[in-house]
Amino acid sequence: MKNFDTTLYFITDSTGFAEEEFLCRVEQALKGGVTLLQLREKNKTTREYISLAEKVHTLTKKYNVPLIIDDRIDVAMAVNAEGVHLGQSDMPVDIARRILGDDKIIGATAKTVPQAVEAYRNGADNLGVGAIYPTTTKVKTVITSVDTLKEIVKAVPIPVNAIGGLNKGNMDVLKDSGIAGVCVVSAIMKADNPQTAAEEIKEVFLHL
Repeated sequence: MKNFDTTLYFITDSTGFAEEEFLCRVEQALKGGVTLLQLREKNKTTREYISLAEKVHTLTKKYNVPLIIDDRIDVAMAVNAEGVHLGQSDMPVDIARRILGDDKIIGATAKTVPQAVEAYRNGADNLGVGAIYPTTTKVKTVITSVDTLKEIVKAVPIPVNAIGGLNKGNMDVLKDSGIAGVCVVSAIMKADNPQTAAEEIKEVFLHL
């Protein structure tokens, strides 16, 4: 039985950081209470991605937090990560499930109710929905309304997380949305103190 908690879902961004600094920030975030960690690397070679994933996995195991690999099923399998996250242009969820088996966590991105229902029916374990706010981590940001977020939560029985530009000061729009947690990138990754940032964001979400 898969057991995971998406309350504070941290998505990494190594842009502009030396590896040592990046890993230090990742560990600080884990100390701050991150419950699920997704390693997202768009520009590394496969070997570089695997190498970094192995180092990050050592950290996540230390804090008993599942490691999710963004996009790359091959990298997830290479490091025996706990799961993958698949966007709308990545491998279809049902094919990923056939490859990875039932024990791995498979998350999917959904921006509409039909996308969410399809992902669930194809075997997704959790969904990331957004962007709630404009974000600096992606070139093209498609905004998802909070009303759509609420409709998705009602449409599927799996954990739904909001993503996109979220920080401790702007999560009030998520009140009563029924989501299982929030996905955060820059508000932790670029914080002066990632541990404190993680602690504060988690605290705010839990008291929405």
